[in-house]
Amino acid sequence: MYEIDTRMAGYSGITAGYLILGSRPCLVETGTATSAPVVRDALASLGVGAGDLATVVVTHIHLDHAGGVGDIAGMFPAAEIVVHEKGARHLVDPSRLMASAKMVWGDKLDVLFGSLAPTDAARIRALGDTGAIDLGDGRTLSSHYSPGHAKHHVGLIDSFTGDLYVGDAAGVYMPETGDLRPATPPPDFDLDVALASIALFQDLGPERLLFSHYGPVDDVTSILDRSAEELRIWVDLTKQARSEGLDLDHAVAMVRDRTKDRYGALQNADERAEHFEMLSGAPSNVAGILHWLDRISPPGPDHP
Repeated sequence: MYEIDTRMAGYSGITAGYLILGSRPCLVETGTATSAPVVRDALASLGVGAGDLATVVVTHIHLDHAGGVGDIAGMFPAAEIVVHEKGARHLVDPSRLMASAKMVWGDKLDVLFGSLAPTDAARIRALGDTGAIDLGDGRTLSSHYSPGHAKHHVGLIDSFTGDLYVGDAAGVYMPETGDLRPATPPPDFDLDVALASIALFQDLGPERLLFSHYGPVDDVTSILDRSAEELRIWVDLTKQARSEGLDLDHAVAMVRDRTKDRYGALQNADERAEHFEMLSGAPSNVAGILHWLDRISPPGPDHP
């Protein structure tokens, strides 16, 4: 297995793809559309040419993970594209996904992600709650539905190595500092579902966690325990801000202030802090939690 830095927006150490190199080579995560040439060149350097890649699988269809699917499909015409069934239609017709992303990111969209190109529906295999990808020689990559971060999210475990590709369901990990922060963006975040997905990951008994942001982690149990703990902390603080009637900006400021000491990456105003905030920004996290709270417990007439 080879980690590929997909260099989102030209940054290193932010987004990772993984090549499982065997008789049926498989790429896990494409990165953004602008990452596609980087990924193509990395695969070529590992001996995987245009006709060699058997499978491309993404943990979910957010643009930092799957934005390059259409371009990579064009570069590797023999590859089957594998995604959860709730995300498949957006790879065929990305217009709604791109319109939504444009509303969130505005002018930053092109710089950060580029544009997701459509993929021929005949190239796509849509997964249900579980599925298996043939890696050749009796080796499989098993898919397990793991929503909470996104309703189209799957975790993937390698039968040969025990590696578990966690996407964003376990949060964002920064190897330089060992920080782990939740990723709870709107509109799909759901605490109970997210915690159930983390429990599922524990039950799968992986040997190692492979984060899309960023890299491998060996200490599986403690990292997954911390993932659940971080979710509860962010939700509890956001609930408090909501109960005090704070608007989004003030809620973000409160949660950011009360969590900053948990993360070494935020102790200095340097590039690591910028990267951490880009991948798991407090505004996005708090907005996602508030959206979930409003869904399960709509605010009263006097509540902002």
